[in-house]
Amino acid sequence: MTPARRLILALLWLAALLVAGFLLGRHLELSGDLRKFMPAPQTPAQKLLIDELGEGPGSRLLLVALSGSDAETLAAQSGALREQLATQPQFKLIANGSESAADAIPEHLRPYRYLLSPTLDTQPFDRAFLGGELAQRVQDLGSPASGLIEPLLPNDPTLETLKLAEAWQPANAPQRLHGVWFDRKGREALLAIETQAAGFDPKGQQRAVDAIRSAFDAVRGTSNSRLTLSGPGAFSVEIGGRTAREASWIGTIDSLIFALLLWLAYRSWKAPLLGALPLASGGLAGLAAVTVFFDGVHGITIAFGFTLIGVAQDYPIHLFSHQRAGLSPWASARQLWPTLGTGVASTCIAYLTFLASGVDGLQQLAVFTIFGLGVAALATRFALPGLIDPTPRDAADSPRLARAWLRLARWPRINAITFLLLAGAAFAVAWWAPGAFWQNDLSKLTPVPAPALARDAQLRAELGAPDVRYLIAIEARDAEDALRALERLQPALQQLRRQGAFDGYDSAARYLPSQATQRARQAKLPERAAMQRTFNAAVEASPFARDAFTGFIDDVATAKAAAPLTVAGLEGTPLAASVGSLLLQRGDHVTALVSLSGLDDPGAVDRVARRHGAQLLDLKQASESLVAAYRQRVLWALAFAAVLLAATVWFALRTPRRVLRVLAPMALTTLLILAVLRGLGVELNLFHLVALILAAGLGLDYALFFDHAGDERAEQLRTLHAVIVCSLTTLLVFSLLALSSIPVLRAIGSTVALGVLCNFVLALLITRQRVSAAGDAA
Repeated sequence: MTPARRLILALLWLAALLVAGFLLGRHLELSGDLRKFMPAPQTPAQKLLIDELGEGPGSRLLLVALSGSDAETLAAQSGALREQLATQPQFKLIANGSESAADAIPEHLRPYRYLLSPTLDTQPFDRAFLGGELAQRVQDLGSPASGLIEPLLPNDPTLETLKLAEAWQPANAPQRLHGVWFDRKGREALLAIETQAAGFDPKGQQRAVDAIRSAFDAVRGTSNSRLTLSGPGAFSVEIGGRTAREASWIGTIDSLIFALLLWLAYRSWKAPLLGALPLASGGLAGLAAVTVFFDGVHGITIAFGFTLIGVAQDYPIHLFSHQRAGLSPWASARQLWPTLGTGVASTCIAYLTFLASGVDGLQQLAVFTIFGLGVAALATRFALPGLIDPTPRDAADSPRLARAWLRLARWPRINAITFLLLAGAAFAVAWWAPGAFWQNDLSKLTPVPAPALARDAQLRAELGAPDVRYLIAIEARDAEDALRALERLQPALQQLRRQGAFDGYDSAARYLPSQATQRARQAKLPERAAMQRTFNAAVEASPFARDAFTGFIDDVATAKAAAPLTVAGLEGTPLAASVGSLLLQRGDHVTALVSLSGLDDPGAVDRVARRHGAQLLDLKQASESLVAAYRQRVLWALAFAAVLLAATVWFALRTPRRVLRVLAPMALTTLLILAVLRGLGVELNLFHLVALILAAGLGLDYALFFDHAGDERAEQLRTLHAVIVCSLTTLLVFSLLALSSIPVLRAIGSTVALGVLCNFVLALLITRQRVSAAGDAA
């Protein structure tokens, strides 16, 4: 085949990959739901944590601070921003403290105020009560608050609407200046915004953040005002943007390094193009497999998947380096295939065990990696040889490589005793190094800068947001049972608050009483005729005209006959957000939550909660136990994978000494990585485990090829050339990842880079055959 035809075929292969990538992209459903990478929750706290991570209102809350101008300007901009955002479908609730009683209870729910308010629990609607209320209204109309009260009087002379609005205010609500929320220093106007999109819907959160920034630009005008945006959604958008930027420049430099090293190694501009084709084919095959077998592809699967199948870039390098004159590329590929196939099979087996993990994300990762590596290896074996120049430069003819091999041959070999001493020392350092061995705190893995987290905590404190760690939870069959349980718990909570166990609490029963309570209040409302007579008598004894309260009697009559208000009846109102965040309806059960602020005595709260059939949930502990359960699954999978890997190598080599010699560098490297990381005080997380798998796969390949080289000097030189090129490309790429500001990428990068160094050196010291000073095998 002529060089021109080989180039045309390579370009056709590349074009086919581009078309396949375009078609795959049209059918690719991306997911950002982190729950797919979590094991099935077992405890109530874990179940609640998983629900809240993806769908809970806490994940939907965005905190906004306006600063940089005088208070009056900021207040006006806060109001204008609220008005602009209130009409946009991305948001469920926009609160800035300017909400009036009319906002708290929409018009069609006004008659229900007598069923929602506790007034009737202690006070009948008799002449004395109504007369006293009317007398108080006369005084109110002479006060500065008359402008607020006067519009409510015709329908609500008892001001039940205002009483409810005040009762529903957060216990630690921020101060109001110029009618809107401000921080304690009066320098920042504050808003709380709940999005329609879930916290881990990156596209939805991006649209919400863009809408807020666009609306602020419109209301800011020429002022110096600044907008600060915080909360899970804002962080996910920022993290996503930063990750994309870092991935872009790392990917660009990675590609340039790969191309440059292959050009330097093989003195051909074609080598980078041909070397990339199997890797690209494997990546697309992995994506296609996940698309076929799963409903959607998680973003983490793509990110980790392409990182893990990066080992596939070694396959064409081995083929290039093992070419020699007189042997066709097809014959060279056939000779390499037993060794290459063993390495591929072993690596795939390691990921095959993830299919039994029961975690959707790990299963996706396994499918992606297995199909990706398999296709990349098959492409290297059965397609790439047809595109390679059949008359290459033989790496064995390089004088520099020969001199390097002789120097390496003088390095001391590691025997069994040395191996055991090194392994024992590494184990001791890893096990007894000070500090925790495992990192269970998810917050320490976040790439959100510490100042941004501190700013978020400050805004939450200013807005009186509840404790995000502790919640009281009550499981019930339906909403009515849950509301009744909350009402039974409420007196005990009030007692705990008086005792100083916490500063404040919030529950759905504050906004929506149970139907039983509503019916009890309804029974205390007088019939229309009786109500009319009683109220007329009260009005006659007051300065008000008899027809000044035309709507009041109608509202009482409506409340008397109305069906009790339910959760469904709140849909489309501000109350729906408040109740929905505290009354979680999940299929055949309901979880009622009580949020706490300023919790000082968790033990006392837990004891009281348990006496009332509730439970104090520690979400921090739940997240840590979930991470521990996840890690346990991964470790069991790895243990099983290690057994299968050893069996695969045994099946391929059949000689105990060769099997041990191939597996030893990989095993010792794993211990050395753990020792170095723990010796430096690094607490290991799940991403270090993923990186250890990748490092082990690389080490196995290096050892297999050094074993494959045997005692033939020329083949040893070709193997050395291949392994040097492989290790350099991998080392430089993962060293870049180790410099990333993203903790996940940094953990993977540093671990694999360290693994490449250790595996290369140990493969030389353990697996290679002896070489005499004259260049012959000893």
